Amino acid sequence: MGLYSTLLVMALLLSGTTATVKRRAHFNDTADLPCQFTNPQNISLSELVVFWQDQEKLVLYEQYLGKEKPDNVDAKYVSRTSFDRENWVLHLHRVQIKDQGLYQCFIHHKRPKGLVHIHQKNCDLSVFANFSQPEIKQISNMTGRSDINLTCSSIRGYPEPKEMYFLYKTENATTKPGVFMEKSQDNGTELYNVSISLSFLVPHETNNVSLICVLQPEPPETELHSEPFSIGPKPIDSPRTDRNHILQIAGFTLLSLVIVCWAVLLLKKLIRLMREKQQPDRSHEGHECETIRVEEEESQKTEERVEGQAPERSDEEHSAL
Repeated sequence: MGLYSTLLVMALLLSGTTATVKRRAHFNDTADLPCQFTNPQNISLSELVVFWQDQEKLVLYEQYLGKEKPDNVDAKYVSRTSFDRENWVLHLHRVQIKDQGLYQCFIHHKRPKGLVHIHQKNCDLSVFANFSQPEIKQISNMTGRSDINLTCSSIRGYPEPKEMYFLYKTENATTKPGVFMEKSQDNGTELYNVSISLSFLVPHETNNVSLICVLQPEPPETELHSEPFSIGPKPIDSPRTDRNHILQIAGFTLLSLVIVCWAVLLLKKLIRLMREKQQPDRSHEGHECETIRVEEEESQKTEERVEGQAPERSDEEHSAL
């Protein structure tokens, strides 16, 4: 092959290879970094040196003449890559936010006179994380006022969302109250947590109020909506309400009286039973006393009869005595 043919082949190989392709990967998932090498000359891997490096020139993966060469791989990429030989794609596993940026694939052909650069591909990687569904919570009012205080939050997302807001819906209109989006970023994962707050007073004449919290991420992600938060009208004190309260008190009082009366009747019944239990003992004692008295009277009458029935003695009998 002449010099002109060689230069032509190299030009064809290098043409368009430096164009940057864009790839997106989900946080903690796997990113695909393509090399897009067509290998028109069908060069064997045993003759090629293939490697990927990041924008800081740190090596992710290297294959030297058909064999992996882990010695040149940077520590933060160890055990995080796998090479798809058939499609010339490097898989980067457990992607973090800090992994986003520019990556380059290089291919050299080892010839007798040394390595010849034959292919290069740039890949711009962006990483995203889906925010959680916004959640509305009511905050207890510590000031004693009748205002309703709400907060809406969404967590663990990336990149920072464009906007977060409430939609305030009544029977007649839908409004968008002005709120300030608070955000915080985790130092380790670099994920964002966002929240907004709203305080308002529901008018008495309003029958129903509904609020929705909306989170607008960066494109191409779609909007996230919270579950509707509904608030009914504020109750107004009325004579009917007072009458119900009075009826409740009267019912409670009546129940209390019934319980007291029942307790009194039960106590009386117990006292009567105790008295009835003691009464037979006193009658038995009286009966014994009456028996003794009758026996004494009968004994006295017997003695009197005996004395009255004794025979009279003659003077002679008295003299003899």
